[in-house]
Amino acid sequence: MDVPVWFEIVSLAVLLLILIGDLLIVRWRPHIPSTKESTLWVVFYVALALGFAGLLLAVAGGRHAGEFLTGWALEYSLSIDNLFVFVLIMAQFSVPRKLQQEVLMVGIIIALVLRGVFILLGVTIIENFAPVFYLFGAFLIWTAIRQAMPEKEQEDETAAKEGFAVRLVRRLVPVSDEFDGPKLRTVVDGKRVWTPMIIVFVTIGVTDLMFAIDSIPAIFSITQNSFLVFTANIFALMGLRQLYFLLGDLLDRLRYLHYGIAVILAFIGVKLVLHAMHENSVPFINGGKPIEWAPDVPIWLSLTVIVVAMLGATGASLIASGREKRRERAAVASD
Repeated sequence: MDVPVWFEIVSLAVLLLILIGDLLIVRWRPHIPSTKESTLWVVFYVALALGFAGLLLAVAGGRHAGEFLTGWALEYSLSIDNLFVFVLIMAQFSVPRKLQQEVLMVGIIIALVLRGVFILLGVTIIENFAPVFYLFGAFLIWTAIRQAMPEKEQEDETAAKEGFAVRLVRRLVPVSDEFDGPKLRTVVDGKRVWTPMIIVFVTIGVTDLMFAIDSIPAIFSITQNSFLVFTANIFALMGLRQLYFLLGDLLDRLRYLHYGIAVILAFIGVKLVLHAMHENSVPFINGGKPIEWAPDVPIWLSLTVIVVAMLGATGASLIASGREKRRERAAVASD
């Protein structure tokens, strides 16, 4: 059973209205959301995603609902990794906390646009280039290895790419030293100049591009339905702003999260290669015939691995953080 066209149109229209409403709220009432407010919004968006999966089950069957749910869980997990970089960007450019909501919202919109482009490109490549799943799989396995590197090396690599974009912007246009609220342009000594907000947006955009390159090949291992891929990305990104404020300082305690994400990416990479082997049509591999012994990993197993990896990494991080705090208290007490 295919997803009805009317359902796709109505769903995208409703999601667009929700995104516009969210953007207007941020624009009209910039503030630092409380823990209660952030929690309610995160719960709302998670419930919205689960409700959407229920609607898919009713109108398109269990396979599409399962693919969406697994794709959403995958993208949500990878989006949490995005938050670590957002924290670094906010700190690096000293973005006032009350302006961070707007920065995050713009970052989410940039991410949606970039991922939409990558999804369209991905669908076109899949339809016209048979070996693509082998390439996607190898790329994700390499990304998993890179993700498992010490965090300092990852931060240095990210900073180098962002630094080039920032230097380019500063070379091309005059940028002031101070923020002027959420404005992109301001007046300094009678001259119109850009505020540091433009630098922040460029940096966020570069970051979003890097994460889109990683995440889109991953979700194509779950489904090649462009509607499900795009809606899974929308639902994963919509609650990201509130999750940023909800987790807050907790992000610093999730020291092993990148290992959980590395496990997920490695699993998805292997899954893509196995899928490519299972449906092989590449002439120089097995004579262009499918490799019968290669299993096609079921959706339920993918969802299980994603959930277990994230819960395991989070649990291990919190346990290690708790032990460290107890050792610090013991050291203070002994002094």
